[in-house]
Amino acid sequence: MSGVEGGEEPDRVERDQADPSHPDDAASALQAHLRSARADFEEANERIKERTGRDLIVAILIALAIGAVVVASLVFLKQLFVLFALAAVGLAVWEFSRALQAAGHRVDIIPQTVCAAALVVTGWVYGGRWIWWIALFGAVVLVIAWRFIGQMIARDGRTYGAVLDDVVLASFIQLYVALTGSLCVILLDQDRGEWWVLSFLIVAVAADTGAYASGLLFGRHPMAPRISPKKTWEGFAGAVAASLAAGVLLALFLLRLPWWTGLVFGIVILATATCGDLGESMIKRALGIKDMSSWLPGHGGVLDRLDSILLSAPAALALYYLMTPMVTP
Repeated sequence: MSGVEGGEEPDRVERDQADPSHPDDAASALQAHLRSARADFEEANERIKERTGRDLIVAILIALAIGAVVVASLVFLKQLFVLFALAAVGLAVWEFSRALQAAGHRVDIIPQTVCAAALVVTGWVYGGRWIWWIALFGAVVLVIAWRFIGQMIARDGRTYGAVLDDVVLASFIQLYVALTGSLCVILLDQDRGEWWVLSFLIVAVAADTGAYASGLLFGRHPMAPRISPKKTWEGFAGAVAASLAAGVLLALFLLRLPWWTGLVFGIVILATATCGDLGESMIKRALGIKDMSSWLPGHGGVLDRLDSILLSAPAALALYYLMTPMVTP
């Protein structure tokens, strides 16, 4: 009898292990599948990170968090977006100034940041009226004068050419970051301006995402190897497709414009976003750095995320003035 029991027990155990309906076996199988899926995802993420230099998971999470804040502020309360823009412009000016300092240039961070913040606030309060133009002129004059006075006080024998470079860079920071950032809030202050700001941001993000995905999957031919070696023509094709599709959808369902204006909107924002991206890549290559800072893991610095947006803001404002008469009731 004992021999029969001893022979039946292993068979019963074997049948239980082979039975997928058994609760313990089902849980074990699920855990095994989850571990396998996680391992495959981590392996794919490492390959992407090796190729692009970015941590995909962290980058996606941070992008979703920032996107949620931006969309919520535009939809529910414009003033929150102004605060967001003010913080973004201030941080971008600060990190750009620090990067220039690290490269040996003399940049006055506090005056630069204060002037940039004042220009954004003036853009929101007064729009594009004459007071804003005075503020822009005053910001550029102030940072240039501050640099000249600082150099006179230093008396360190700095060459004329180096001082001239510092002065040009002082004005460039205000025109590149503060001016374009303030144009974004000027667009926001227009009638239904929040939807125009949201639309050009969506197109810029769609272009970036399309380029990233298409370049990752199909990228073979470098687009501008001396400026940004990882950008490819295949990635640019993906950006074109994503931008045009986003532009048409936004024109029809958000901006209340004819569908063909969405093609114009998409291609113009794509052009300015691409120029902004490549332009900042040229600046970083000239400074010998990969990112402006490491404040946003998976993305780099604040300016690294604003590069395509800053140059798109004046284009979006111009398109607003041109296309608003075509808005359908």
